Amino acid sequence: MNYNLQLKNFYLTSFVFFLPVLLFAESTDFLRSTGKIYSVVAVIAVVFLAIILFIVSLERRIQKLEKSQKHNE
Repeated sequence: MNYNLQLKNFYLTSFVFFLPVLLFAESTDFLRSTGKIYSVVAVIAVVFLAIILFIVSLERRIQKLEKSQKHNE
């Protein structure tokens, strides 16, 4: 997978994950007034980072398999 395609996938994934935050911005006023907004942001950030790390590790595994398959041919 080339770098440009990976970058496009990253931007698309980022957009998909942050779209609900942008759409439901009105509810952040309530969360901000009760002090829970920081918890919500922290949970979203942890989930987002976990997904990104999983995708990166999966990509590395796939590259290793592709290299070993090419080597065996």
